[in-house]
Amino acid sequence: MSGDSREKDNPDTEYTDADYVKEVFETFQRGSEEILVEEELKNKIVLSVQNQKPLNVKLGLDPTSPDLHLGHTVVLMKLRELQKLGHQVTLLIGDFTAAIGDPSGRNSTRPILTNDEIEQNSRTYFEQVGLILDMDNVQIRKNSEWSDKLSSSDMIKLASVTTVARMLERDDFTRRYQSGKSIALHEFIYPLMQGYDSVVLNSDLELGGTDQKFNLLMGRDVQRFFGKNCQCILTMPILEGLDGVDKMSKSKNNYIGLKDKPEDMFGKLMSVSDELMWRYIDLLTFKSEDEKTKLKQSVSDGFNPKNIKIELATEIVTRFYNRETAQKAARDFEDRFKNNKIPNSIIEKVFIGEQFDIIFLLKNTGLASSTSNAIRSIKQGSVRIDGQKVLEGAHSLKKGSYVLQVGKRSFIRVKVQ
Repeated sequence: MSGDSREKDNPDTEYTDADYVKEVFETFQRGSEEILVEEELKNKIVLSVQNQKPLNVKLGLDPTSPDLHLGHTVVLMKLRELQKLGHQVTLLIGDFTAAIGDPSGRNSTRPILTNDEIEQNSRTYFEQVGLILDMDNVQIRKNSEWSDKLSSSDMIKLASVTTVARMLERDDFTRRYQSGKSIALHEFIYPLMQGYDSVVLNSDLELGGTDQKFNLLMGRDVQRFFGKNCQCILTMPILEGLDGVDKMSKSKNNYIGLKDKPEDMFGKLMSVSDELMWRYIDLLTFKSEDEKTKLKQSVSDGFNPKNIKIELATEIVTRFYNRETAQKAARDFEDRFKNNKIPNSIIEKVFIGEQFDIIFLLKNTGLASSTSNAIRSIKQGSVRIDGQKVLEGAHSLKKGSYVLQVGKRSFIRVKVQ
């Protein structure tokens, strides 16, 4: 964070603080959805350079689930860029606010987690986040450190920051209110407590997905109420899932988990459409705009987009495993699909009985998340038994051994006996 003049590749060209501030802001801006407020952030960067003091960048993690997927990493990738610029990253584990439950995007009140569930989920976060961030230079805090100490009068004072009308400006609250669905009073507390975290941490900048915009803006309101300098906000796009329609989510079974096996991660990435591939390259890689432009031009010139997809899948698997594992996953993928091979080693499940309905087997082998998902897979023509496509209608398997397949990457050997 030096305030001295800097030099670039050309030694005859002076690289000034103004150049540096412009470059840093462009890094903040690249790939982001929105920056609020841009001029304020530019001023913060200028002061950071002048005072040789890094910005305090905050990201809140709500440990409602123990596992992360690639959708979560969009914000983490941006945080890694800011970390490389020398700014101080604070990861806030919302163990106190998780007990309230984040209502963002919900059409019903989120179930309240127990302390044991919160603690168990939190433990797995650090290992997964460490695959992207330099954890040696990350400050980790839990908001129970200060939130547990708030008195009743403190909470009432905090509640006076905003109004019910302001809370109902949130899209999810508005929809629930207009449709007559209940909104528990404690749900109004969540964005206020998230804002109070920014007060305690003296946050200069808070990151989040676009679905967190209301909560992040509330942080500015709470900081202003307590006489603090207001944080700026950087929102990142929401990554679409494998279907290219809904946001990546475990509940929609369209996700790529950070704990997925390398061959599964590779295969899932290869299954995305050519159009969605560019979105993944934008949000999940560190490629420069020039590099992305050259790739798009190569496709226009006749280069097969599948090869770009292989490069993308290899890069992502390497990030979470290693290069050798990624290359093996690529070879296995080619063997399986180019040469139409069934994997040598697949899970086997045994069912005792005379015969079993195919939809039952899809659900109970984990190849389908629900009855409707199983029916949809059959209608889409993605279900095969021993390589033969299953057509719509009633199907059952009698005693014997079968390879049950959904899509191009999911196989299970089923024995009925």
